[in-house]
Amino acid sequence: MNILLDLDGTLTDPRVGIVESLKFALSRLGEPCPPDDDLARFIGPPLQLTLGAILGHGSPKIGLAIDLYRQRFSEKGIFENNVYPDMPAALDALAALGAALIVATSKPEAFAERIIEHFGLGKRIHAIYGSELDGTRSDKTELISHVLKAQRISPNSTTMIGDRSHDMIGAKAHGVFGVGALWGYGSREELLTAGASALCEGPALICSVLSSNNRLEDGAIVPALRASARAPQSGR
Repeated sequence: MNILLDLDGTLTDPRVGIVESLKFALSRLGEPCPPDDDLARFIGPPLQLTLGAILGHGSPKIGLAIDLYRQRFSEKGIFENNVYPDMPAALDALAALGAALIVATSKPEAFAERIIEHFGLGKRIHAIYGSELDGTRSDKTELISHVLKAQRISPNSTTMIGDRSHDMIGAKAHGVFGVGALWGYGSREELLTAGASALCEGPALICSVLSSNNRLEDGAIVPALRASARAPQSGR
């Protein structure tokens, strides 16, 4: 079993670092800054799309905004971030079941590697894949294709866990089973509309959700993480 894991909004909560870095870039450009909650809704999609949505797609300021964002993010924002509770235990449980854990993020690979190592998750992760700084492979469909080829793994034995529509769209495009992470920044409606095959309420429920959907080869559920995988009745 191969499990692709999104980073922002799935493994870690990067709200402070991303929001503050967006505010820094917009302020330096003399642009009005939306409220923090509005900026947080942009967590997940590629940075170019986020800034395009804020500044206007095709704006000549997008390139400079990206540079300004990365100026602050690479120095400070990258570590204004937290691993979600229960996530390390969930990763350990999956690894114990023989799953190969692979990070697949639209964030630049160089940043993803720093984050994974900073939070001590590296020993649990088989490989890390992200975009290039020029935006290559920032599209999740393109990225998942790259991961499948690079790792020589079958879509049938692969699951994608992520919190935004891009994760589910990319998974569906390649026949990968997509699990929507409801603890992140995408809503239930967003994830289901994008083609999520299952939803998960929290990291501690990942093994249960995978098992109930026959995504664990031996059907095992780690006792410490055993819990009902029933979908909640209300949206986020």
